[in-house]
Amino acid sequence: MNILLIDDHPLILQALHNLVPELQSGARVTGAGSARSARDWLAGPDRFDLLLLDLNLPDADGFELLRQLRAEHPGLPVVVVSASERASDVIRAIDLGAMGFVPKRSPPQTLLQALRLVLEGGIYVPDMTPAAGFPAAREQALRDGFPSGAAPDAAHSAASPAVSRLGLTPRQRDVLACLLKGRPNKLIARELNLSVETVKDHVAAVLRALGVSSRTQAVIAVSEMARRDETGLGWRTVVR
Repeated sequence: MNILLIDDHPLILQALHNLVPELQSGARVTGAGSARSARDWLAGPDRFDLLLLDLNLPDADGFELLRQLRAEHPGLPVVVVSASERASDVIRAIDLGAMGFVPKRSPPQTLLQALRLVLEGGIYVPDMTPAAGFPAAREQALRDGFPSGAAPDAAHSAASPAVSRLGLTPRQRDVLACLLKGRPNKLIARELNLSVETVKDHVAAVLRALGVSSRTQAVIAVSEMARRDETGLGWRTVVR
């Protein structure tokens, strides 16, 4: 497995080198200290299985680079690894197509957990509660229309017990599973052998059932549901 790290901090590269043997034996990490260097690597003969992106780069806006990478390499999962602890940055990154967001202050095992989840096709969302270190996260979430937090170990699965209580049809659960993998409507239609219009109808029904209005909100809402299932707290209404 080949991982491309786009980050201009050598210590982050060294830390990742130390971690990847636990992720997969023989995994290799390539460092790119700028957006230009990353584009050169991606245009070369090497094929990468995972891309880790710092938002603070010397020659590019990290969010704009994320948008470009997802458009140019749709099959390459991107995980943002950032010093930012703003809930709005997490939300924006997931909305732009990142498969995960890991604050740099997170312990190594959290990063490993996030990468494993992404490689299995899930989306990793950090805990955005104030107790987890996100200042005023709940207030930001309320302004943006998102639930107040999502657990780092939530299994983003359409088979979650809480999701099963939403009354979704089997096909709607299939569509939700695809949404949680970041699939666009056209790819969902192809995978499930449905028309794009039918997929749109199912997506709308799923969002209504979750009480949200966007795919990003759906990802975070399911993460919150899974967290509450695991802690035994039950599910509460998503804040609108």
